[in-house]
Amino acid sequence: MSTRTKIVIAGVAVGLLLWPLIGFWMSLLVLIGVPAVAYLALDPGQRRRLRRVGRKELGR
Repeated sequence: MSTRTKIVIAGVAVGLLLWPLIGFWMSLLVLIGVPAVAYLALDPGQRRRLRRVGRKELGR
């Protein structure tokens, strides 16, 4: 199982656990917002490297 798959599974699990506690829209915001903020926190060189690695894995 790839690292990306593990992260997705963990994100879905966290979302399902948060859903009854904070409501659907807030849990959806957490699921979408946290990865977006983490990506935006990277500097431009790290973002380029991340996109390049992602494309290489898709071409396998």
